[in-house]
Amino acid sequence: MGKQFSPFSKEELIPKPEMLEIKKQKGELFIGIPKETHLQEKRICLTPDAVAALTSQGHRIIIESGAGDGTNYKDNEYSEAGAQISYDTEEVFGCNMVLKVEPPTLTEISYMNPQSVLFSALQLKTQNKDYFEALAKKRITAIAFDFINDEDGVYPVVKSLSEIAGISSILIAAELMNNTNEGNGLLLGNIGGVQPPDVVILGAGTVGEFAARSAIGLGALVKVFDNSVTKLRRLQHNLGTLVYTSTIQPKTLLKSLMRCDVAIGAVRGKTRAPILVSESMVKQMKDGAIIVDVSIDSGGCFETSEITSHNKPTFTKHGVIHYCVPNIPSRYARTASLSISNIFTPYLLNIGEEGGIENAARFDKSLRKGMYFYHGILTNKAVADWFNLPYRDINLLII
Repeated sequence: MGKQFSPFSKEELIPKPEMLEIKKQKGELFIGIPKETHLQEKRICLTPDAVAALTSQGHRIIIESGAGDGTNYKDNEYSEAGAQISYDTEEVFGCNMVLKVEPPTLTEISYMNPQSVLFSALQLKTQNKDYFEALAKKRITAIAFDFINDEDGVYPVVKSLSEIAGISSILIAAELMNNTNEGNGLLLGNIGGVQPPDVVILGAGTVGEFAARSAIGLGALVKVFDNSVTKLRRLQHNLGTLVYTSTIQPKTLLKSLMRCDVAIGAVRGKTRAPILVSESMVKQMKDGAIIVDVSIDSGGCFETSEITSHNKPTFTKHGVIHYCVPNIPSRYARTASLSISNIFTPYLLNIGEEGGIENAARFDKSLRKGMYFYHGILTNKAVADWFNLPYRDINLLII
């Protein structure tokens, strides 16, 4: 009898372990949203609709009573969306994940459980070493939403709030120009047979672009100054219309400031906003002209700027009305909250789908870029350099 031919090799006939697809384990998020205690901060991280989207996926949310009052969201709207309302601040901070707009205070960090996850702004320039030491001690994993950088290189929360600040700056100027305030009684618009107001904008970034867009929409004559020709070109392209643009040359800028009715400060620096307008230049502006210094968040770009509050937002110096309130988006708390909530919700749903922050960060580079603490280890070089602290690369910790 001849040798039988087998189509399989000896190795192929040996039984092998079956490769089964491992089902991804979803994680239940336990989220706490405390009431903001920072002066005049009215925003909230999640709207009732966002809470409903999360609770419908089985996530638990505890909201401190009154947390939505500043945005005109009532406790019952949140409870109807599936959230638990708590009157105990410590209970809210005791959740596994805490969502805040402003960074927590040292007292609030003391309420947090070890190994918790914190989502909030960082506002690096306002922080001190104690804040980072407190987070490290509790082994907190912290994500700064002002550091989250998406696949297109855009900082979504920063960009969104900058858009709000840009539009707001023109609306604020229009309000200050009328007779009920100390303005000249000018209308920020274009009326047939009447020369439109002049608006000077310093900075061609997102704030400057949206300020220009709003001013042009109202019919004002707009001039934009920036030392980056690339930014000026991009601004013109984005606006879809030709506006006067110039690099910042003192003589040219002074001429425009002397003629203008409104000047918007919208520049940022690496550490502090550069002072582009000296006190002597402000002295030569028209009486009743308006300065809205959006750059006041990082020091201001007008030499005469001094921080004001929402309660007393303006002061007059050399006949010029100054509006220098930091954090302009909180003036429009509901719009700002909707914007933050719409950006946060997909991240939270994804973290739940992936079974937790570690798995989500493993596959989502933008989350890793936003993370500045991982289980109490500092992972952001900018923070480390600013405070002279040791840090480790997040990409070496999450593999």
